[in-house]
Amino acid sequence: MARKNSKKRSSARNKARSPRSGLKITRILKTFVAVCAIGAIVLGIIHWDRFIKQNASASDEFVTLKIRPGVPPWVTDQLKEKLTAAAIADGRGLTLDDAAAKRVQQNIQNLFVWLKDARVRTMHDHLLVEGTWRMPLVRVEMGLDRFYVDRELVVLDLVDMPHLPIIAVRGLSAIPAEPLPGRPWQRDDLAAAVALVELLKQSDREKTPENPLLDEIASVDVSNYNGRENSRAPHIVLYTTGDTEVIWGAELGKWQRHLEATDAEKLAKLYAYYKEYGSLSGDVKYINLRDPQEIHLPIDRY
Repeated sequence: MARKNSKKRSSARNKARSPRSGLKITRILKTFVAVCAIGAIVLGIIHWDRFIKQNASASDEFVTLKIRPGVPPWVTDQLKEKLTAAAIADGRGLTLDDAAAKRVQQNIQNLFVWLKDARVRTMHDHLLVEGTWRMPLVRVEMGLDRFYVDRELVVLDLVDMPHLPIIAVRGLSAIPAEPLPGRPWQRDDLAAAVALVELLKQSDREKTPENPLLDEIASVDVSNYNGRENSRAPHIVLYTTGDTEVIWGAELGKWQRHLEATDAEKLAKLYAYYKEYGSLSGDVKYINLRDPQEIHLPIDRY
């Protein structure tokens, strides 16, 4: 009887322990599941972060627009900002792929006329803008129109450029064709003024780089270009900042038709005067460059 009672008590104790053991196992399983879930969440966050970084092209937050190094020093921050604004003018932002590069390039070519042969390339973390900057050479004022023109006669929109000697062109003949930004404005009187200013700019680099003569030139008057108003009057006249007239005469390359000094002689006289007096503006009202130094007449040998 004693053995039977002992077995009954042992069985009762085992039955009592079974529920507690089950609870422990359940808790362990729940803890394990929770740990796994947390681990999965952490891994998911890590992988998602990597995915975003690897696919940065999906957002312009990670893509920048850079201009190729070597931008001319005269290019202002305002011009660079205009370039960026033109690049994203379609409102689609910047993405890091060839299609976006092509789209941005098209935007710049259509809206930003200051960059010749604009190209956009996709780099590893940015879009690179390349091209040749158009430097304004003269300023044109016709009625309410105000714009710049470069050496190729391309029309540029007006941007503040106080650090550049941009010469005004006066006396252009009125024509019905309106100049278009980014397009060459082909006309003889403007071309003559631009060619003369370009010659003086080149001469400054060679003769007076530290004290450019062009800094004292305010405008070029071509109102009598090719003698259209008065065949005997000077065809082209420069005006200094002190309002002194510099009588140049015929356009470049046509001095012989009007028995004037050669272009080289005119240039030499102008810079000789400038170096001697240190300025083109002074007590004189005009500086005449037209008259040749010597006139060679034909000699009858017989």
